[in-house]
Amino acid sequence: MPLHFYKMNGAGNDFIVIDNRSLSINLSAGQIEALCDRHRGIGADGLLAVEPATQGADYKFRYYNADGGEGEMCGNGARCFGKFTARLGANVAKVVSFETIAGVLSAEMVGDKVRIAMSDPFDLEMNTDVKIDSLATDLHVLNTGVPHAVAFVEDLESLDVVKIGAAIRNHDRFSPHGTNANFARVISKNHIEIRTYERGVEDETLACGTGTCAAAIIHRILTGASSPVKVNVAGGDTLEVGFEETAKNQFTNVTLSGPADWVFEGDVEI
Repeated sequence: MPLHFYKMNGAGNDFIVIDNRSLSINLSAGQIEALCDRHRGIGADGLLAVEPATQGADYKFRYYNADGGEGEMCGNGARCFGKFTARLGANVAKVVSFETIAGVLSAEMVGDKVRIAMSDPFDLEMNTDVKIDSLATDLHVLNTGVPHAVAFVEDLESLDVVKIGAAIRNHDRFSPHGTNANFARVISKNHIEIRTYERGVEDETLACGTGTCAAAIIHRILTGASSPVKVNVAGGDTLEVGFEETAKNQFTNVTLSGPADWVFEGDVEI
C-alpha cells in the first residue's frame, strides 16, 4: 500500500512525519526501521505519527526511533510535530498541545522558530561513579523526557563520540533500556556546544533536543549559568534552553527553542 509522508528536520535531526489521525496506518517496527534506512528507505533519525488525543490535548505524539522502537519523547521531533500539527486546521495555530509518554507538552510558533514547553526534568545525579575508557571526566545523568548522560570535555572536536557514546549507552549502570550520551564544551557562561550519541539511532546525530536541555541544565548546576542557555549543535544550528530553578537543583518551566523545517513530501510503498 502507498504511504503518504512528510520529511522534516529540527536543527539537522531529521524525521519522517505521517498523519495517522484516522488510525488507519499500522506500521510494524520492521517497517519503520526500513523507512528510516538511509540507503534503502526514505532515511531519518526517527518517525513521528500524529494520532487523536485521548487526554484533552490537541493531538497525540507518537515517536519511533530509527530502529523501530517507540521512544518517550524527542525535543527536536516535538518542534517538527508542533509545526506540522499547527497547520492541520483551517488556520495556522499559534499554540498546539500534544500528549507524549513523557506527559502533555505544548509548542508555540515564534516567528520562524518553534518553542516547546518541556516536561520537568527528574532523576538528576551529579558526578556518578561511572567510569568509561578514554573519558577522563565525570558523568552526570538527568531525565528530560528520556534519560541522558552528560560529560563536559575540553576537546569536543576530536572526541570519538560513537565509540565512547556506545560504551555509555550500553553501560550496566543504565541497563536494561540504556541512555543517550552527550558530550559538551563550554564556550562561555551561557553558551555551550554539544555532540550526542542517540540510543535507537545507535550513532551520533546532528542534534538532540532533550539532550540539549539536559546539557544546558547540567551546565547551570556546574557553573551557575542563567537562563536561557544557548547550545550549538553538530548540525550547525544554535538552540536555546530556558528554565526556572525553584529549589537547589530542581527545575521547571523548561523550554526548547529552535528551527523546524520542511524538507519534502511524497509517497512510498510499504
